[in-house]
Amino acid sequence: MLMRHGERYPDYEDFGSDYEAILAEMASNVTTWKGDLAFLNDWTYYVEDAALYSEETTTGPYAGLLDAFSRGSEYRLRYGHLWDGKSVVPVFSSGYERVIETARYFGQGFFGYNYSTSAALNIISESTSQGADSLTPSCEADDSLYACYESVVTSLPPMDVAAARFNAQNPGLNLTGSDVTTLMQMAIFELNVRAYSPWMEAFTLDEWVAMGHIIDLLYYYCFGAHDNNITPVVAALGIDVPANPLPNDTVPFPSPYRAADIVPMGGHLTFERLTCNATAASPAGVYVRVVLNEAVVPLNLCQSGPGYSCPLANYSAIIDNIPKFDETCNTTASSPQYLDFFWNYNTSTQYNYQNGPIGYQFTDTTV
Repeated sequence: MLMRHGERYPDYEDFGSDYEAILAEMASNVTTWKGDLAFLNDWTYYVEDAALYSEETTTGPYAGLLDAFSRGSEYRLRYGHLWDGKSVVPVFSSGYERVIETARYFGQGFFGYNYSTSAALNIISESTSQGADSLTPSCEADDSLYACYESVVTSLPPMDVAAARFNAQNPGLNLTGSDVTTLMQMAIFELNVRAYSPWMEAFTLDEWVAMGHIIDLLYYYCFGAHDNNITPVVAALGIDVPANPLPNDTVPFPSPYRAADIVPMGGHLTFERLTCNATAASPAGVYVRVVLNEAVVPLNLCQSGPGYSCPLANYSAIIDNIPKFDETCNTTASSPQYLDFFWNYNTSTQYNYQNGPIGYQFTDTTV
C-alpha cells in the first residue's frame, strides 16, 4: 500500500500565511458581516496555535491521526493473515513529520499491542540526493511547481460571481475571484479539524464545482509533494488518464479526471497479489488486483483474471514497459539510480515513537 498522509493543517509558508493575510484584510474592511458571510461575526480561524501548521490534525471526525489509525486497524482485519505474528515488519515513511506520524499511527492500528516490538519504522529522506531511491522522488527534468500553479489557473467565472455577491452584501469588501479561490481552499482545510465548516454553505454548488476543477487542474498539470506521489503511479498504470488534456477555461462535464477520487487526504493505493483457484473464465494462478481508495480499479490493458484482476506475468510485462525514472527525470549521476530501500531496510524500532516534542511548525525530521 502506498498512502498519502492523513488530514492535516495547511503549511504556513505555502497556504497559511495567505489565509491569515486575507482574513486580516477582510476584518479591516468590514466590522459587521451580513448575507452569506454573516457567520463570520462569530467564526474563529481553525488554526488555534500557529505551531500546528504543517502537522496532522487530532480533532474531529476527520482527524488525520484517526484516519491513519483506522486504516491500520482495517488493514489488520483484511491482511492480518499475511503476518506470522512474530516477524518484525518494516513500515516505510518519507522524512516529513506529518508523514512519519501517519505511518506511526497506521502501524499502531495494524499491530495493536505489538506495535512497539513488531513494527520497524524506516524513514526515507526527502532530500533530492536520494535520487530514485525515495518515496518522494524529485523529477529534476521538470522542477516548476509554482510556475505551473500560476500558469494553469487561479480563478474561474463562478469565483468572480461569488466575489461580486459578497462585496454587494458587505460594503467596503473588495474581494476578487482569486481571493475567493483562496477562501475556498482555506475552507476545505477546516473540515480536517472540525466536523463542519460554515464556509461550505457560503458558496454555491456551481462555485464548489469550479473549485473542484481548479484542484483537478493542479494535480493533472503540476506536481506537488506527498499528495502527488500517488498520481504518477496511477497514470503509469493507465488508470484515470483522460483521452484529452483538461481545459483550464471551462469545466468539463462529466469530468474525466477527479483528483478527489485519486488522492484525498489519506488517499491510498493498494496492490493485492492473489492466488486464485480456477474459474469458468480463468485458470488457477497468481493474479494482481489494484485497489484505489477501497475501490477495485481494473487495469485497462489487463483484466482477464477473477474479479477483473490481471495475471501476474501480464502485470509484470506492463511494469517493464513503464518509462524508467532515472532516464525520464535525468537523475544526477551521483545520486541513486534505482529504488533500493525496500530490500535493504532496518528492523530497529528506535523511530517507532517521537523522540521528544515536535518542533514549531516542524516539517523535515529524522526522529
